[in-house]
Amino acid sequence: MAYKITSKCISCDLCIDVCPTGAIKTVEGKRWIDPNLCTNCVGSVYTVPQCKAGCPTCDGCVKESLDYWESWFSTYDKLITKLTKKEDYWERWFGTYSQTFQQKLNAHS
Repeated sequence: MAYKITSKCISCDLCIDVCPTGAIKTVEGKRWIDPNLCTNCVGSVYTVPQCKAGCPTCDGCVKESLDYWESWFSTYDKLITKLTKKEDYWERWFGTYSQTFQQKLNAHS
């Protein structure tokens, strides 16, 4: 099961540098992960996928589920959390951090 780049990606390019297989590509300014090259860092010296570990937003790179029900329940859980406004402290912290990081990144560009 490969990983995918989400809309929460802030285009910092950290994942491109840390990917041991070179699976992360940039096309027309958008990043994507080639599922034919992504190995989830299995069989390498890393114990966790490096794209996920190096992502400052923690949601810019997520595991892509190919199982319909697994992805359905994942989406359901996220929506219920938003509807009940039970936002996780760390989710809020990373959201703020990624916005601040993006602003600083844009200021230097």
